[in-house]
Amino acid sequence: MNYQIVFESENILYVKLNKELINDYLVMINDPDVANKISHEIRTYTYEDELNWVTLKLKENAICFSMIEKRTGDFIGNIEIMEINNNIGELGISITPKKQNQHFGTESIKALLKYAYEKLNLDGMELNVYSTNLKAIHCYEKNGFIIDGPGKTDEDIHMINKK
Repeated sequence: MNYQIVFESENILYVKLNKELINDYLVMINDPDVANKISHEIRTYTYEDELNWVTLKLKENAICFSMIEKRTGDFIGNIEIMEINNNIGELGISITPKKQNQHFGTESIKALLKYAYEKLNLDGMELNVYSTNLKAIHCYEKNGFIIDGPGKTDEDIHMINKK
């Protein structure tokens, strides 16, 4: 597959979103274990839904990357700076089920923080995570995020990371 590589870390290539990866995106986003950790409104996404999402993200020149494992060429997941307010970016990440529990989350967050601070010159990053998603919280803490209080909903906590 022909990827447009934006940056890389030890085991991961960070590439522009790619319409050829839509089937991989669908496997990830429609998996119940992934969906219930990233959305309050779980639904089944179609190929057309994902095509529209990719098209929109590319048109917006969104700071959203697909992660590809260097060793195998396998799709790992997506990582994104969803929005930037007051020079603070909001982190979003999802990892496809077969690539979870392999330390890709820790590596990719570290790499995105470096990209955000060195290339985009952001002052900090923030995120919201379900308080029940203990593995994710641990991963964020390993990358220097600290709990900053309640999140957007009663089930979320807000975490921050400063440059």
